[in-house]
Amino acid sequence: MEQYKIDLFISTMNEKFAADKMMSIRSHLESLDDSRFPYIQSIEFKNPIILLIISIFLGSFGVDRFMLGETGLGVLKLITCGGLGIWTIVDWFIITNNTKEYNFHKFMQNAY
Repeated sequence: MEQYKIDLFISTMNEKFAADKMMSIRSHLESLDDSRFPYIQSIEFKNPIILLIISIFLGSFGVDRFMLGETGLGVLKLITCGGLGIWTIVDWFIITNNTKEYNFHKFMQNAY
């Protein structure tokens, strides 16, 4: 893939991936065919800041876990009211990292 396309993707998606995963993403993009770039660009990645806001306001209902595709944990969090609030508070600190990991796995699934 052409270098300017890789740089464009990296610069526009920088906040949606963990910093330690960016070199892996770059190497995968370099090995891709140019025809795959529009498909990779069209993938809807979750915004970690938006998920943090959702976790703050709706986290006790498990909405943040449902949005990350963790249905079982979302139901458990809903039934326990966010683990009596403790689980909800813990998620405020880890939801951005979980979102970035989710985005990385989504990228890796669709990169090939």
